[in-house]
Amino acid sequence: MTDYLIVGAGVSGLLVARELLAAGATVCLIDRNEAGREASWAGGGIVSPLYPWRYSEAVTALACRAQDIYPRLAADLLNETGIDPQYRECGLLMLEAPDRQQALDWSSRYSRPVQLWDEQRIYDHEKELAPGSVSALWMPSVANVRNPRLLQALRASVISSNAAVLKEHCELLSLDSSDTHAITACVRHNGVVSQIHAGSVIVTAGAWTGQLIAGLQSDIGMGTAEPRVQVAPVKGEMLLYRTDRKLLNGIVLSNGRYLIPREDNLILAGSTLEYSDFDKTITEQARSSLVASAVNMVPALAESTIVAQWAGLRPGSPAGVPYIGRVQGLDNVFVNAGHFRNGLVLAPASAKLLADIVLGRVPDIDPTPYDPTRQRESAGFGS
Repeated sequence: MTDYLIVGAGVSGLLVARELLAAGATVCLIDRNEAGREASWAGGGIVSPLYPWRYSEAVTALACRAQDIYPRLAADLLNETGIDPQYRECGLLMLEAPDRQQALDWSSRYSRPVQLWDEQRIYDHEKELAPGSVSALWMPSVANVRNPRLLQALRASVISSNAAVLKEHCELLSLDSSDTHAITACVRHNGVVSQIHAGSVIVTAGAWTGQLIAGLQSDIGMGTAEPRVQVAPVKGEMLLYRTDRKLLNGIVLSNGRYLIPREDNLILAGSTLEYSDFDKTITEQARSSLVASAVNMVPALAESTIVAQWAGLRPGSPAGVPYIGRVQGLDNVFVNAGHFRNGLVLAPASAKLLADIVLGRVPDIDPTPYDPTRQRESAGFGS
């Protein structure tokens, strides 16, 4: 028997496991595919919400806390595993931001630096930008993490513990909580059905979380009027360019699209926003749209090679506020999901909060806005 069964081994599941292992618990993680290969892998790794002043206090509280955690987390993972997550404070330049005063007010309130730049400062910093930008917002403290490497490091950190078990290609089929001492999970692992006994279950299954928990709640006869974990897939497509020289010094954001430079002359271009259920098919329409946005920002990309295109499914939720806490009607079942576009951004803080709740510790962030037992408006997924 394990203390905690974690369903979903993306960035949230791996970080929750790491928190619980540090507290002396035993953990079993299961993932229906490979660990860290869904939305956590597919995103860009910007350690800030895009246009952060447009988000609610609930998202901002987690984002600010996570941004403070990330430098130490990246250093610890490198020390533990030898894998560098490539956390770099490269700054973010926002072109054509229409709500500048709101941004500056937010900066003052949360002590997060935002500067208003004129044309000369813009082009002194980013010489390859297309002409025509006369003002921009500069956020010098925004960092970027290379998310595939972060996930590799987290996976290596977790499985190095004797108190952890990771089962990939393992699907949760059902839960039985009739035993007051343990929950029995029926799983299919590499085609073989078996059982896992756990003291508690934590669901961190990303875009699949709402579907999974709805099935569990239906099994115990919960009515539709009860609070539900409203998490649904929102598709995003990305491009990866290879360039023959360094084109950008930091992240550039324009009209909701961004370019992210990596250390080896790679540039990520993202991202689309598509409501297409669980379909991850890449499309020519998305490719053309992303190319147009990328070249409009940096014309030299027209001569660069696109080496990859992919899609991921973000876990959309009302107003982009994640669910963190105990699930309504399910004893000893907890959830940490629904981060929408900010999964990597919020992950260290939301994992810490979930671990505090599960372990009965006093949290350093008010858990009330994320409580899964609270009814939320179903309209307006994301932000």
